[in-house]
Amino acid sequence: MTAAAYVEDVLLVDRCLTGEPAASRELFRRHRGRVHACLYRVLGGNRDMDDLLQEAFLQVFQSLRGWRAEASLATWIDRVAVRVAYRYLSQRRRRIATDPLIDEDGPTMAASPAAEVPGARRQLARDGVKRLYAVLDELSPAARLAFTLHEIDGRSISETAELVGSSLTATKLRVWRARNRVQAAAAADPILSEFLEPTGEVIPFADRGTP
Repeated sequence: MTAAAYVEDVLLVDRCLTGEPAASRELFRRHRGRVHACLYRVLGGNRDMDDLLQEAFLQVFQSLRGWRAEASLATWIDRVAVRVAYRYLSQRRRRIATDPLIDEDGPTMAASPAAEVPGARRQLARDGVKRLYAVLDELSPAARLAFTLHEIDGRSISETAELVGSSLTATKLRVWRARNRVQAAAAADPILSEFLEPTGEVIPFADRGTP
């Protein structure tokens, strides 16, 4: 993070805290995409996404005075989003209804436009996403967060541990156990296996090309 960006964050937060509506709208505009992406990759597409996005920013604005500028504003907001996702998973122990269809306002399963992806391959990618999230529904909230933030969102283990507020050792163990569960499911499911890399790992959505 550059010094200029850091100063810009501080000034924006100060404007928000003085009650300036334009500043609040600017903060939301800047960070809406990253919060939506984080929630979407952890939870998959589901009917509660708009409510979760609203809840995340409600918490951001309610606790904005708690940002001490020790971490970037983006990282601090990411932590809020992760807490919202964790609470949602903890409160919904039953299977989460997922929708693998691409959300035009959020992250996509593939970087290529729909028209450029052959129909059969596109359907295979959709089926793979659906089956992957069905497996993730079986994990504990902590394991699912660690796995999706690291394997799907493409964050490092250290960054994942920081976001979930856990030790490196515990985070590595959760990712390892979740990865083993996904690999075991893929071994019995050709469609899920095809969706994963040859190593059995999930390709981070941010780095995924045409499926």
